[in-house]
Amino acid sequence: MNTVLMAVAAFVVAVGVLVTIHEYGHFWVARRLGVKVLRFSVGFGAPLWQRVAADGTEYRIAAIPLGGYVQMLDEREATVAPHEVHRAFNRQSLWRRSAIVLAGPAANFLFAVLAYWLILVIGVTGVRPLIGEVSVDSAADRAELRRGDLIQRIDGREVNTWQDAGMALVDGAVDGRSAQIQVRGADGERRSLVMDLSAAGRLEEPGRLLPDLGIEPYRPQIDAVLGEPMPEGPAREAGLVPGDRITALDGEAIAGWEELVAGVRQRPGATVRLQVERAYGRETVAVTLDRQERNGEEIGFLGATPEVPEGLWDRLYTVERKGLLAATPAAFVRTAEYTGLTLRLLGRMVTGDVSLKNISGPINIASYAGQSASIGLVSFLGFLAIVSISLGIINLLPIPMLDGGHLMYFLVEAIKGSPVSERTQIAGQQFGILALIGLMSLALYNDIVRLVG
Repeated sequence: MNTVLMAVAAFVVAVGVLVTIHEYGHFWVARRLGVKVLRFSVGFGAPLWQRVAADGTEYRIAAIPLGGYVQMLDEREATVAPHEVHRAFNRQSLWRRSAIVLAGPAANFLFAVLAYWLILVIGVTGVRPLIGEVSVDSAADRAELRRGDLIQRIDGREVNTWQDAGMALVDGAVDGRSAQIQVRGADGERRSLVMDLSAAGRLEEPGRLLPDLGIEPYRPQIDAVLGEPMPEGPAREAGLVPGDRITALDGEAIAGWEELVAGVRQRPGATVRLQVERAYGRETVAVTLDRQERNGEEIGFLGATPEVPEGLWDRLYTVERKGLLAATPAAFVRTAEYTGLTLRLLGRMVTGDVSLKNISGPINIASYAGQSASIGLVSFLGFLAIVSISLGIINLLPIPMLDGGHLMYFLVEAIKGSPVSERTQIAGQQFGILALIGLMSLALYNDIVRLVG
């Protein structure tokens, strides 16, 4: 329940922040260009809070936190007093109207730059791209990637973390091409490899890129030695203490902590026999496992954490941090990279080269929001940056009802010398509504399929 509440709260915060930034872009530019703003609303529906400023603009927070809008003075929507006609949106020049419409998506891209700048200044901890197990006869195996290899460059781009490596690999997989990969082996030798990324196919399932290529990130082996048992858990109740080494579970040999966890998970509520190695000898301890539900599955629970040797994780993690000035161009580059990759993914979806399963809806976004928020500020900022970029791109699509649809009408107006007819705009709005409903339905369907799966 706490996880669900965290996801919902983080989702509401994310939507509220990003929609406010988007609408503020429209609001700020409209005011600077002399257009009168009647209302600035965060959310839809009945107002929870509202205030009318001295200039007549109404500021509102509404009950449904899934959007927002800026209402400007416009003769097409209501009668405008003669002395204020010059402040109506529809009376502005083409470039002014275009600037106001573009300001919303531009604000989202600028927010992403600011978020990445803060992330780089604060410092972001990432996992080094170390190779673990490599599947036999996979793309990685044929490229001669080996366990313990550290990926340093992909197609000439420096990579410091698995996030960097994943983005570079997706970039190549979208085109179905091969990637030039530079690695440093466990023995310190540097090698250049070529890996065929077409094995990733149409990116059918989000998160399947590395498994499809036959790559498993490196994870150090942790011995099945207990750290501090959890209070009132099965391990403590059975008399297990820190330093106990588990060597067998119900007679089956245990080589490491992962094997112990896997065996426990398969036995919810069961009484198991653990062979324990202690300083004074070996003994068998009977433990009645708890039952817990995880993602709709009932699993066994021991109630203990492993004893982690000091320095075990030092090789795996790296911290990327830049100074105030150096972080600025790096933030713009990162925003541009994510923007370009997102555009290419959308284009490949249209041509059928990338699966539509990669479109996520509110359930999946809320899940990621909760996960990133639970990790910390830097992680949540990274999530907000990616969603902000996506929001900016989606709003620029040439679909009526979106900013891109208005810009499409303005382009037609510039070519033909007169505004698009009201009849055409109404027909476009109807098409836009249907297109958005279809897109939202597909995203929600993908969410439900992932949730059920």
